[in-house]
Formats: sequence, C-alpha cells, structure tokens
Amino acid sequence: MRIIPLLRIAVVLGGLIFLFTSARAADAPAPVTPAAEPAAVKLAAPAVRPPMPIRAPDGPGAPRFHVAGEKSGATALCAAPGANPPVDAEGDWIVGPDYVPAPETVVIAGVPQGRVEQITLDSVESKFYPGIGRDVFGTVDPANPLTLIVQTHAAPYKRTITVYIPSQYVTGTAAPFIVTHDGPGPGKSDPLLVNTLNNLIAQRRVPAMIAVMIQNGGGDAQGNERGLEYDTMSGRFAEFIEAEVLPVVEKKFGVTLTRDPDGRAAMGGSSGAAAAFTMAWYHPEWYRRVVSYSGTYINQQWPYDPVTPGGAWEYHNRLIEASEPKPIRIWMHVSDRDLYNPNVLRDGMHDWVTANHRMAAVFKAKGYHYQYVFSLNSGHVDHKVREQTLPLALEWVWRGYAAK
Repeated sequence: MRIIPLLRIAVVLGGLIFLFTSARAADAPAPVTPAAEPAAVKLAAPAVRPPMPIRAPDGPGAPRFHVAGEKSGATALCAAPGANPPVDAEGDWIVGPDYVPAPETVVIAGVPQGRVEQITLDSVESKFYPGIGRDVFGTVDPANPLTLIVQTHAAPYKRTITVYIPSQYVTGTAAPFIVTHDGPGPGKSDPLLVNTLNNLIAQRRVPAMIAVMIQNGGGDAQGNERGLEYDTMSGRFAEFIEAEVLPVVEKKFGVTLTRDPDGRAAMGGSSGAAAAFTMAWYHPEWYRRVVSYSGTYINQQWPYDPVTPGGAWEYHNRLIEASEPKPIRIWMHVSDRDLYNPNVLRDGMHDWVTANHRMAAVFKAKGYHYQYVFSLNSGHVDHKVREQTLPLALEWVWRGYAAK
C-alpha cells in the first residue's frame, strides 16, 4: 500500500534533480565545436509601453468643464452620446465617452462636390527645408537636460500638396482658405475633411474655402524633417508656406487665395496642431484662425533655442501671458488618454493633457476667443473624436468671418 507514495516521491525527486542539472548545464559555458552551426540569436521582445494614464475631467489642473448634452441624472461628468458644445459657446467643454460620427462627415446626395487636385514639391528646390533625418533617437545632452543630442544627415524628400477647391469657387475671386498639416500622400485624399467642407459650405455654415493639405517632410520629432517643421518656435514654417507652397497652388490650379488674415485658418493634430498655432502666433498678419487636435504644446523643439528653452511649453508657461492678446481665434482639443512623457527627457514638460489645460487657462485669462474640448474614452488625435467634432470645430472657428 505504500508503493505508490514512494513512487510519487521518487518521481518528484527525479524531476528536481533533472531541473537542477539542466540549470547548471545552461549556466556552464558551451564547448567549442569548430564544425558546429552558429546558434540562432534570440532577439529580446520589444518593450511594451504602458498605456497612457486616464485623466479625470475634474483632476489636478483641469478647468471647470461644461458638459455637452449632459445625461439626465448622471452622477459622473459624461456627455450625451454624440453631443458637442453649442457652436456659439466658448470656454471649456466635455464630450464622450460615447461617440457618433457627425452626419456632415459623409457624402450627402445632391450636395455639390468640390474637386481634389495634387502637386508634388521636391526638397531640392526648397530654400527653407532641403531635408534632414536621423537614424537613431537622440540622447539627453549632459550639459542641458532640456534637449537632445541628435546625429542627423541629409534626407531629401518629395512633398505632396493636396488641394480641395469647392464647386462654389468663382475664378478670379480671392478665396478664404485653410492650411492643414500631415496632409495625405500621393493618390490619396482626406475624405473626412473633404466631405465635411462640401456639406458645411453647401449649408452656408462656413465660407466657400479652399483647403491646402500639406504633407510633412518625413520622420518625426527631434532630428527629423517633420519635427523641424512643426516643433520649431519661429515663423519659418509659415514663411515656407507663404513663399513656396501658396504661390504654386495659385499658379497650378488657377485660384486666388485671400491675403486677408481673417480669411486664413490653419489646422493640425499633435505636432501639426502646434505648427498651426505657431503659424498664427508668429505671423498673425497671415493667420488668425486655428483648429488644434491633441496639440503638442510641450518641450519638443530641436535644435535647442535659449529664447524658448521649453519649446512649445513656453506658450502657456510665459509667452501668451506676457504678450498683448493677438487676434487669434482657436478651437482646441485634448483626450483623457492623451500622451504623457513618451521619451527620454524627464523635464516635467511632456504631458499633453497638462499642456492643453494650461493653454486653455491662459487663453481664458487673456480674453482670447477659444473653445476647448476634453474628450473622454479617447486617445491621441482620436479618429472617433474627429468624426464627431470636426464639423463643429470648423464652423466654430470660422464664426464671425465676413469676406472683404
């Protein structure tokens, strides 16, 4: 009757001895065998970035939000499904967590359709941006922890410019227009924007504007062309567009773009949003209307500039507060799961939610016309948020426009 327990003990002891000897064998150096095939190299699995923290709408630094279409009897700060702020409202608003695509974002039968054209610009012809790139991410500068040391090289590129021209455009007239960043590549379009403009223009909710969608020059962030164009704190990118993009658009497609700054808007997401605001900030004589999704108002400028050591963080840290209000009207957004400290810099200036909260606060303090949307259950430049809010954003930012 005791044989079975004894066998069990023997099996267990045998297993332990096997594991111990296997581990010792694994620790011991492998014998050198000249004729042996080289061992396969096992690559380490890529590090998985933890999910972005979820920010509460009443968390630290958050403004006191209004709730779009607040649910009756709701105990939490939640908007009604598909609800947006009123188009004539300003201030700070919550949308989500349930999203419904706006009806204006799809093709509607009987609505006049604008045409979409494309041209290509070659960086070898640019006096502003001949093209740069990097092979590896930079390292923190030991002499200045606010910036990175990045090894760059020449990286020529071809840039697609996609142009939407509404059917209502009258040749020879000066049209209002919107510049958008991170535009589509060759043979592609932006149906969300194009459908929305077709429908809003037909409904007379926005002027009959031309859209100039500009593809970035490649890469991202410090050391790449996109980062140089979008994250630099200067008027250079707006100057590039004024000198090298808009004249080509006018000549190629036979349109006239208004010189009235009140009839010019800029729009983007992430660093593209920061670029849109930077265009208006440094050149308000050219641009005065801005749409910003998940704006990168953080320290991502490169090369380092001691005039603005914190990059776009300086907007809400001191620049806007220290300046006389500029004639800028801005619609802006951030998500509750937006980006937080995604790189090696640990400078306290890489929190997208905090940055956008601070932007809204300083706009309010300085008396700017702004509408700020905080979206629940959403991420960085979230597509479902854009599907619901883009018609609102465009209509809101163009309010008050009168052609001159």
